[in-house]
Amino acid sequence: MATIALPRPIPPHRSSSGIVTLSSPIALETIDTQQVPCAAPVPNKHIPVCPTGPAPVQAPNTPPPSPAREDECRRPSLLHPPDTYVRLDSGSLRIFEIDAGDVAAAIDYIARQPLPDPSQVFPWFHGLHPGNHIQQSFFIARKKALRKTPCCLRGLTIVKADGDLAVARLKGAIAAHEFMQSGPDGGEFIDVDPKDGFSVRNFQIQAAKTAMTSDIVVYGDDASMVRKLGWEIASAQLKWREKHRSQGHTIPDYNTFVCVSPFADFENKYSEVVAVNSAGLLTGAVLDFFHQERTEMYAMTKASEISHNVWMGPTPESAGEEEQQYDVLIECSDLGRLNPGALQAIAEGSNDDARHPYLDFPSSGSILPPTWSHAEADGILDTCKWIWHLAHGTLPQKADHDFDGDSNMSDSSDVTEVDSCRPRKILIHCADGYTESTMLGIAYFSYSTGRSVPDAWLDLHTVMKRNFFAYPTDVSLLTSIAARLLHESPVCADKSLSEITAMVQNEPRWLATLDGSLPSRILDYMYLGNLGHANNPDLLKAMGISQILSVGETAMWRDGELDQWGAENVLSIQGVQDNGIDPLTDEFERCLEFIDHGRRNGTATLVHCRVGVSRSATICIAEVMRTLNLSFPKAYCFVRARRLNVIIQPHLRFAYELLKWEELLQARRHAENASGANGFRRELEWGEISREIALMNRPYAR
Repeated sequence: MATIALPRPIPPHRSSSGIVTLSSPIALETIDTQQVPCAAPVPNKHIPVCPTGPAPVQAPNTPPPSPAREDECRRPSLLHPPDTYVRLDSGSLRIFEIDAGDVAAAIDYIARQPLPDPSQVFPWFHGLHPGNHIQQSFFIARKKALRKTPCCLRGLTIVKADGDLAVARLKGAIAAHEFMQSGPDGGEFIDVDPKDGFSVRNFQIQAAKTAMTSDIVVYGDDASMVRKLGWEIASAQLKWREKHRSQGHTIPDYNTFVCVSPFADFENKYSEVVAVNSAGLLTGAVLDFFHQERTEMYAMTKASEISHNVWMGPTPESAGEEEQQYDVLIECSDLGRLNPGALQAIAEGSNDDARHPYLDFPSSGSILPPTWSHAEADGILDTCKWIWHLAHGTLPQKADHDFDGDSNMSDSSDVTEVDSCRPRKILIHCADGYTESTMLGIAYFSYSTGRSVPDAWLDLHTVMKRNFFAYPTDVSLLTSIAARLLHESPVCADKSLSEITAMVQNEPRWLATLDGSLPSRILDYMYLGNLGHANNPDLLKAMGISQILSVGETAMWRDGELDQWGAENVLSIQGVQDNGIDPLTDEFERCLEFIDHGRRNGTATLVHCRVGVSRSATICIAEVMRTLNLSFPKAYCFVRARRLNVIIQPHLRFAYELLKWEELLQARRHAENASGANGFRRELEWGEISREIALMNRPYAR
């Protein structure tokens, strides 16, 4: 059968604010902002490689380097001009004094000012080191003027004098060493642009690049330390200006401010700008990326009942209220082992046994076909059997089972109710609530419902609403033991061996190309996936997905499949590579209207690019922002948590465009509500967002 292209146009970072629950604050650990330790990441998470595609033939859509009347496009600031502040001079240097109230006002004011258009700040934000010929040739070819620092930028950078961001941290505060180094003749900005290599995801340099184009406020309780650092930063700003002037390029005058107000003034009077209080606790007034991602992960994987008295979810807090809800807890991990005998002992014990026995089970992907043994297969089956008996309060009539696999298991007809055996509530759990427990979850769901493995795989996701990722080896393993799962299932007691064999052999077409991952459910009507998912229309239909939105890539289907699908249910956005140059904002409205059309018709849409982490993730974030009325940082964490096994990676320009999208959405809502308030207010600024994304991704970088 011919294949055709569719004709119509994918620590823990330890942040400076740490991990806490806002309802019950926990002291933050002291953080070395210079070398943040990287704890073990969430299992199976990784940062994929996103191909950029070719550089555009034509020059990027960048405005002239010296547009007329530049002052009109510069961002206003409460700190410029600084005429109303006390000025201190030292030779050619100057700094200004500021109090806590003015700092809070300046932070609020800058959050309400529109950001420059992306075309005015890119490719400069990507990092254009003069010695990095690969990066430069890709972005700007021979147009040297595009290397110049944009004059439209005037941000606000908050610097904590002692550099300890684990306590007394203001919104967006960073340490001085992140952008500046001290020397015998004062401070100097660090050249953060990468000297070699190519990347459109240099999030780690954005805080420093923002500081170079900002008024800078230094704060702290040690007045001498604050002023000393202030003079060093003022020196760095002067050298920065002189460097540009020597190259014939004039940049705005950025100034340094020093605030020696006690931190208690911020806590007592301006708590809205305090991210971490003086006790090292998150205040909740300022969004913390790491905490937000964990909140979204918990909301997505919250324990739910998949079969009678059997639940799946994340590992509960030890000795916590949630843990007390279950009689038996089975943790799936790389250190787990097959031990169905422990479950049997609980089932056959008295009702007076201690509650909450903690058992383990091997992680998904750890039992590898074709090397797995019959004993391992028996162990999986026996585990499912004893989970069933514990959940239903039953016991098999025959108890002469050899768990080494030498004797036959009981038929389901040999089950009888035993009054002395009470039903138990069981939790199958793992660290993130889905990765390591998936194999056991699917196996037991098939065993307890009598569904074939493919149906169990699909129904666990679509009917039971569990999000999960499985290893490709799980596909092979579960397929291999599928007949035994059904033959020994109590709900298949009335089925003959030939009927069960027919069920197993009648595999759906989509299973052959399944690598373990389903498209990621972002919203009930919107899935995020890759090109492989788009090339599996049978899987999409089985999942209730009837629309496909292709962003910059083209799905390949068999001859005639497009006619069956319906050309009106396919939208292809062409000419958008993941290259840091091609804009996507202009396609937002069309893409979101297409997604909404599917929602109104009661169907879901697959949004995909090649890998499913950048272009398509950007569209999904834009839709989450629009539909759920979330800021860009919150929507980013929302989608990131639900992408499961890979880290979403919208590149710098896409992230910046989403921040501009947030401005537009808020302005529209204020206009519709006739609130009379200012059009928008960003939750976090560009430099802080980029810094947090870089820290979140650090543990997963390879």
